[in-house]
Amino acid sequence: MTTETSILEGELQARLQPIVERYRGKRGAVIPVLQEIQGVLGYLPRKALIFVATELSIPLAEIYSVVSFYSQFSTVPVGRHRLEVCTGTACYVKGSHQLLEELGEKLNLEPGQVSPDGRLSLATTRCVGACSMAPVLKIGEELYGEFTADKIEQLLGSLARREEADRE
Repeated sequence: MTTETSILEGELQARLQPIVERYRGKRGAVIPVLQEIQGVLGYLPRKALIFVATELSIPLAEIYSVVSFYSQFSTVPVGRHRLEVCTGTACYVKGSHQLLEELGEKLNLEPGQVSPDGRLSLATTRCVGACSMAPVLKIGEELYGEFTADKIEQLLGSLARREEADRE
C-alpha cells in the first residue's frame, strides 16, 4: 500500500479495492470505477479520488477532469433523494430557473446543499435528453417531466411515503 492510498481507512480500502481490481488494466476504466465508488459512498470524496488515481496510475488532475466534466458525479455528500433541476436550454426556456428557485425556497436549500436530516439535496444538471418534457426534474434515475412549482408538495409527500414504505 502506498503512502497516498494509506489515507483510506481500513474498511473503506476494503470496500473500494475490489472495484479497482475489477477494472485494473482495462481501457476506459475511469468512469465505471468512479460510478461504482460513488454508488458505494454516495459521492466521491478527495480521498477516494486520490486512491483511484494512485491505483490506476492515472494523474489526479485527469481524474478530477472526468469528475468535473460529468454532472453525474458529485464531490460533496448528497441527500438520499437528490433533486436535480435540468438547466439545459429547453428546460431553461420553459422555466427551470423558476422551478429551481421555488424548490430552493421550499426546501431552504441552495444548489449543492443537503438538508440537515440528509434526506434531500438540491442540484442542477445539464441536459438530460428529455427536452420534449421540459422543464425536467430528475430524482435518482426517475425523470419528472413538465414539472412545475405547484407539483412540489405532491412530490415531497410521495418521497416521504416512499421512505416510510422502505422502513417497513
